[in-house]
Order: sequence, then structure tokens, then C-alpha cells
Amino acid sequence: MDERNKVRIDKFLWSVRIYKTRSQASEACRKGKVYVNNMETKPSRIISEKDIIITKKLPAIYTFRVLQPVGSRVSAKIAATFIEDITPEEEKLKQQIKTSHPYGYREKGSGRPTKKERRTIDKLKDEI
Repeated sequence: MDERNKVRIDKFLWSVRIYKTRSQASEACRKGKVYVNNMETKPSRIISEKDIIITKKLPAIYTFRVLQPVGSRVSAKIAATFIEDITPEEEKLKQQIKTSHPYGYREKGSGRPTKKERRTIDKLKDEI
């Protein structure tokens, strides 16, 4: 493997904008939410072309194929050239359902929720 193509999984996930920060990507690896080729991985694992990456970002489980390892952060438009999204449609639908459900909707002008209302809202969020 060429020296410049050696990229850690946490750095790659951050580079192609799957996670917002590199520390979030490392934490996800440590917690067992990232798999490479169906094996749980550590943040220091080196990835290569054609590796399959599975990330568990609840409620959906995303699947990606590495087209080319990249170690520096790239723009969202360019990120698509380094990674291919092969997530099944059912998983994408789960995320759409979560974001489209108005469980935290409040009427305009009703003010901030009370402590009791806030707990109820949090309980409903956890159930979804």
C-alpha cells in the first residue's frame, strides 16, 4: 500500500463528513458503532479501497464503500468522489420518519416549556 493512502478510519470518517468532528468519529469507533468489512473496529484501523464501512447513527444504520482513502477534510461536493453510499432505502426512510415527526411542536406564542412539559417531551423523544 502506498504511504499516502494509509488513512485511519476516524480521520476518514471525519474527512468525508460522516461525522462532524474527528473526536466524534473516534468515540463512535470506541463505542462499537463503526464496522469495517463486518468487523468492529478501533479508531486507529487503516482503511483501503473497496472497504465497506457500516456506521450506526440511530435510528438508521448507514453503509458506505470506500472509493479512495482521503486524509484531509474535503467539501461536501467533493466527498462523494471518495465514498459511495450503499445504504438500503429502508434505512434512509427511518431517518426521514424521525426528522419529519413533529413530536416537539409547540404553538407559536406559547413560550418555553415548563420543567414538567420538557420531561414529557424528552420521554416521547426516547420512545420514537
